[in-house]
Amino acid sequence: MLSLSVPRAGFKNDFSVITDSFLHTPGLPFASVLDAEALFGQADLFSTQIVLWAFLAQTLRDGKGVACSSAVADIAAYLLQTGQRPPCGDTGDYCRARAKLSRRALQRLAGEAADHLEQEAPASWLWKGRHAKLVDGFTFTMPDTADNQRAFPQIGAQRPGVGLPIARTCVVLSLATACVCDLAMGPYEGKETGETALLRRLLDTFNENDVVVFDRYYCSFMMLALLAQQGLHLCARRHQCRASDFRRGRRLGPGDHLVTWTRPPRPRWMSAESYEQMPEILTLREVRFQVTVPGRRTETITIVTTLTDPNVYSRQDLADLYGFRWNAELDIRQIKQTLHLDHVRCKTPAMVARELWVTVLAYNLIRKLIATSAVVHRKQPRHLSFTLACQSLLASWMVLATGSCRDRRALYNLLLAHLAAHGVANRPGRIEPRVLKRRRHRYPLMQQPRAQLRAKLTKT
Repeated sequence: MLSLSVPRAGFKNDFSVITDSFLHTPGLPFASVLDAEALFGQADLFSTQIVLWAFLAQTLRDGKGVACSSAVADIAAYLLQTGQRPPCGDTGDYCRARAKLSRRALQRLAGEAADHLEQEAPASWLWKGRHAKLVDGFTFTMPDTADNQRAFPQIGAQRPGVGLPIARTCVVLSLATACVCDLAMGPYEGKETGETALLRRLLDTFNENDVVVFDRYYCSFMMLALLAQQGLHLCARRHQCRASDFRRGRRLGPGDHLVTWTRPPRPRWMSAESYEQMPEILTLREVRFQVTVPGRRTETITIVTTLTDPNVYSRQDLADLYGFRWNAELDIRQIKQTLHLDHVRCKTPAMVARELWVTVLAYNLIRKLIATSAVVHRKQPRHLSFTLACQSLLASWMVLATGSCRDRRALYNLLLAHLAAHGVANRPGRIEPRVLKRRRHRYPLMQQPRAQLRAKLTKT
């Protein structure tokens, strides 16, 4: 899918930039990854490549640039530059063309982009030679339409007409590349809508011998057993409802021992047949360590893991591995804030799913660009700025699409060097207060349905 390699003396790994057409051949960015008729179906007015190109630009931009009218303006400018007939300013045709994009195809493209990069990751990006996958969840809201409310009802504690439809997602992220490997989405409330239920839908995402890292919310016997059945290793914080006694079990060192967990009664979501396949006991390693932050109270953390050999995985190794879990929070923040997935704009559940996967696809493609810069300039991809990568790509978006750049290779090298020169991690001496100087508009929060508020205004 993403075949363009960027060789450099002394490096054995080849990295695609984003696609062949992104920087090295004329045409729209990302066009070469698409088989339009086979994957997406034929659009009536806009080609699939143009629609996806404009849709990706919407997810990368902010402010007025995320509107469909802005996307249509981009398409018109592109068609004029390439000698084709531009469309009218009506956004209806563009929105109908977006609705013909296949969600499954978008999901497959996003997954293939992440898998390809994970397979090509240098050994220096891995944790002790293993691929670590981070698991966490987040929520996002959407426009308050009847269709969205039926599929993703608002929180039950909110009055009808006041809240927004809300969806819950569970996401699997790569520690090495920061790509989204896969995610599952469902309603915020209801039966089998929790993050653990969503994670069970993602078990096929992991590869054998992966190390799965998550917080204590997921740390249950059944979840650990399901992961172990697939040949996976795990590292998780011990759930707060489970007690630990380091005076028992096989002692491996200070704050380090082996314990045995016994199978609990069958949960309601599990069938009797599946329950009988669960092991009756799990032998796990418990490690306790302290986290000390200047100016704060020292916190004691206990983690459980299936990596039981203390000669290969020391207590400090495991503490460092669980510490990397915080990267999931940072990656989700980039997706929700930089790519504006905290509130999607589409008004039907089908389009909400498409917008979600287009956003994930854009995120993974930007991560591939960052990884290319990292390997060429001998950096770690997590030390380079995601926001800067988005800004740099958008600065040359139309020039690259129309083929009007005189030297695409020079522009490409400049872009990679620019990304490598601006690190975001380990900036000693950088101290910034988390305060705002500019006051925002102080509108009151909406506490009544819009129709009632309108009625009050007309009476006055």
